[in-house]
Amino acid sequence: MNDVASVAIGALLAVPALSACGLALLSSYRLTSRINVVSAGATFACAIWLLFDRPAPGQYLFVDDLNIVFVVLSTFVGFTTSAFSASYIGHEIETGKLTPAYMRFYHAMYQSLMFAMNLGLLANNIGLMWVAIELATLTTVLMVGIYRTHEALEAAWKYFILGSVGIALALFGTILVYMSAEPVLGQGYDAMVWTSLMRQAADFSPRLLNVAFVFLMLGYGTKVGLAPMHAWLPDAHAEGPTPISAVLSGLLLNVALYAILRFKMLLAANAAAIAPGPLMVTLGLVSLIFAGFMLYRRDDIKRMFAYSSIEHMGIITFAFGMGGPLANFAGLLHMTMHSLTKSAIFFAVGHIAQVKGTQKIADIRGLTESHPMLGWGLVVGVMAIAGLPPLGIFMSEFLVVSSTFARQPLLAIPLVFGLLVAFGALLTRITGLAFGEPAGGAGKVEASFVPLFAHLSLVLAAGLYLPSHLVAWFQNVARLLG
Repeated sequence: MNDVASVAIGALLAVPALSACGLALLSSYRLTSRINVVSAGATFACAIWLLFDRPAPGQYLFVDDLNIVFVVLSTFVGFTTSAFSASYIGHEIETGKLTPAYMRFYHAMYQSLMFAMNLGLLANNIGLMWVAIELATLTTVLMVGIYRTHEALEAAWKYFILGSVGIALALFGTILVYMSAEPVLGQGYDAMVWTSLMRQAADFSPRLLNVAFVFLMLGYGTKVGLAPMHAWLPDAHAEGPTPISAVLSGLLLNVALYAILRFKMLLAANAAAIAPGPLMVTLGLVSLIFAGFMLYRRDDIKRMFAYSSIEHMGIITFAFGMGGPLANFAGLLHMTMHSLTKSAIFFAVGHIAQVKGTQKIADIRGLTESHPMLGWGLVVGVMAIAGLPPLGIFMSEFLVVSSTFARQPLLAIPLVFGLLVAFGALLTRITGLAFGEPAGGAGKVEASFVPLFAHLSLVLAAGLYLPSHLVAWFQNVARLLG
């Protein structure tokens, strides 16, 4: 069985990598879109296999209770987004917004992104993880600018420059971690292997680890989209193809968060190192409150939901910064629910922008009347992301607030304040978008609603009932996170 697991972990990387090479050579849209969906589905199947059978840690790759959560979530959303992408990109080609050459490029980059994210999550080496996250950044930069408009190219360059600054800070932090480990583990490869680092972390220099975590938090925090390092994210969402907005919010932000959690665990294993929690809590609260107010000022629907992603990544970072079994469990649940909900929202928003011919909020009205499936899908998605019961984000936010009241009651005040600010903004915006006299274009577009309602169904099911084995799995990961 372990041999099969080794094949599965290899296939998680080989399938998207080979698919990217093949898709770059094909010109038929129908064929490439189907290959993209099949490849993403095969990658998801490999991730499911690793839930039941894991290979022993290797020199470069490993699977444990923490990264398998991220791998399964990422491959699932990658699969459903590829299905949404098939109809979305088809419309862009028909309307002349994308040429066949750019379509080949798009599908090749999509699979390259899946490869890079899986490599970053599975890497048993802090350097290899850094390289993978940088590769994921570069692929999304290229996809954000695919329309080649002035605004799209500006957004891509902004993303590239700010992302490069962030990844440079993360590289410096990674080097400092290696320097702290080198006197204990020796020079070379062993001082960069996660499994070796965790075994010997108690013997590392706490001063170097302390400085390293500050750089790592700022560097990878830029990728997470935490304020004040967030400036690239709204532009990237607004100007890039909507499937990339779904992948950015649902997946790539989580990969950078995973890197932060790994280093947080490393510091927690060294009793003399500082507690990483206060820095995470501070950045989380700043992101939550800042994004909550910014939701009131957006006039572009994709840009608005980009700020919603900043808000929720702030909540997740805050929860993991609080630490402890309950807060960590809430952080994992909230991360999962946010990925499913926000990607579903972008599935709806993508087709809404196509049928209305605009992303301007002021020009979109009465969606439930003009396009009922899209309108009600967006309503349910916004209800979920706003934290209304009985949807899953209500449960995760309730647990975050409860754990904060139990451990640090004063921190619950800015936390609840930020949640209420964001709730008010979303309620105000969805009222105009979904109800009233229809406005904007009344075009039709061929759309698959399966990805949208599959995600929303999972979020509703999680709000009503969490299976015992899922609860036990998340509880175990929460204990590992400290």
